[in-house]
Amino acid sequence: MPVRHIIRFPNPLLQTSCEPVTVFDDDLRTLAADLLDTMHAAPGVGITGPHIGVLKRIVVIELSREDGVRTYINPQLLWSSEETMRHMEGSVSMPGVTEEIVRPKTIRFSYQDVNGVAHEEQAEDFLAICIQHEIDQLDGIFWLQRLSKLKRDRLIKKWEKIRS
Repeated sequence: MPVRHIIRFPNPLLQTSCEPVTVFDDDLRTLAADLLDTMHAAPGVGITGPHIGVLKRIVVIELSREDGVRTYINPQLLWSSEETMRHMEGSVSMPGVTEEIVRPKTIRFSYQDVNGVAHEEQAEDFLAICIQHEIDQLDGIFWLQRLSKLKRDRLIKKWEKIRS
């Protein structure tokens, strides 16, 4: 499968809410495979349709080769714990820039697989962080928006230096 072009911050598509996937066909499976190859090339542990300019609610995550690939279509948060954890986050659309974000430690979420079958799962720790991060992206919330204005401005300046 081809590696697709990753759009870079501040492209407005990264702050655009995505449409739900309604057709579960070979084109969707091809998109999922392309996202996986693109994520590996980036490199990253998670990627969404918007990262390649496709405004559909699709997420591909691979925390490690041992854990395997997870593909989530139309994921939605159902519940999140009051207990939180801090983790360094970044984006394939803004390589070289990371910052600590606080998110719920445990979540419950629903999604469909590439065949349209509905699922509900619970995730904890790093997987929960990744799923929340990618659902934010599908909702048009780029990870920088989770930071204070001061931290966000500092990281944008750093990004501008990296890009030049």
